[in-house]
Amino acid sequence: MNMHHRFETARGRAGRASTISNMLSDLVSACQQIEADIATEEARAGVYDRSDARYPSLARSLNERCANLKGTIATLEKRVIG
Repeated sequence: MNMHHRFETARGRAGRASTISNMLSDLVSACQQIEADIATEEARAGVYDRSDARYPSLARSLNERCANLKGTIATLEKRVIG
C-alpha cells in the first residue's frame, strides 16, 4: 500500500514557492513581449482604437491572451503571498 504524506514539509513549500516565483517571472516576461507585439501590430496597421472595425485581428487576439496571462499572474501572486 502506498502511503501519501498529508503534511507538506517546509522544504516542499519553499520549493513550490520558488517554482511559482519562476513561473511568475516567465509569465510577466511573456506578457511584456505580447504587449510589444501588440504595439508593433497597431503601428503597422496605423489603428490604435480597439473599437475601430479596422483594428487588426492579431492585435485583438494578443490583447485577449495578455489579459488572460494577467489573470493567471494575479492568481499565482495570491498563492505565493497566501
